[in-house]
Amino acid sequence: MRPRFRRRNVASKGTESLGPSIPDGLWSKCPRCRELIYTREFERNHYVCPRCGYHARLTARQRIALTVDPESFVEWDAGLSPADPLRFVALGEPYPRKVAEAQERSGEREALVTGAATILGVPVGLAVAEFGFLGASMGSVFGEKFARAAERAAAEDRAFIVFASSGGARMHEGVFSLFQLPKTIVAVESLSERRLPFITVLVDPCYGGVTASFATVADLILAEPGAMIGFAGPRVIEQVTRQKLPAGFQSAEFLLQHGMIDAIVPRPRLREELAHYIRLLTNQRSTSPVSFVTRQESDR
Repeated sequence: MRPRFRRRNVASKGTESLGPSIPDGLWSKCPRCRELIYTREFERNHYVCPRCGYHARLTARQRIALTVDPESFVEWDAGLSPADPLRFVALGEPYPRKVAEAQERSGEREALVTGAATILGVPVGLAVAEFGFLGASMGSVFGEKFARAAERAAAEDRAFIVFASSGGARMHEGVFSLFQLPKTIVAVESLSERRLPFITVLVDPCYGGVTASFATVADLILAEPGAMIGFAGPRVIEQVTRQKLPAGFQSAEFLLQHGMIDAIVPRPRLREELAHYIRLLTNQRSTSPVSFVTRQESDR
């Protein structure tokens, strides 16, 4: 065989300059429909797929930035961090080490970010779950930050808005985490006494003790399209009951049809709807059109 047919498959000199390289992060892929989306278009659409309407998960900081007025957010109790009352160790890993890893990975000190802000000029108190911090599990500091935020919102005559997302109570804190269920429910009574709105927005996923406590006792319960909401997961329920669950079980649409939530609000419209609802519930003038998904529309 002639030498030229035995040449190795080596890139010729100057190949790297044949065309421009594609920058990292230029495209995003929708987890549901698998379509490639121009990342800037994805961000402009509030991280909602323009093809299939899938609502991607957000960090707490992203959600705050998309919801409140620019530069209006002032954080509360930013320095609170979990303790280790039980000296819990799982699979040879101490709880403080898991907390440190979660803090480094998420950039937060705890799974709940709280503070004050305005939404289209309406003053609100906020509590936003960070799912990237141990699955936004509710422990003693989570519950304490929630209670302080609810009471401070009431003291400052602010409506209280909570973005709820969680895998449940934090097992590393045992019964201390379960104490947070009644604690958070009692905390929002201060808002009721002052006739201030308490609104929850359930985002994917929302399970366990959070669903069983403050998330479902609000004056108004909203959800993002497609959010999965429940106490135990579908597979656990099927294994225990040995029954096949209906299609769409525990989805926001399923819960709306069965009267468990009040409305489904697409993320790009959420700012306007929240401001509208607060003005409505506090007897203020509102010109914002309502465009949430009603139960009748969800049935179609």
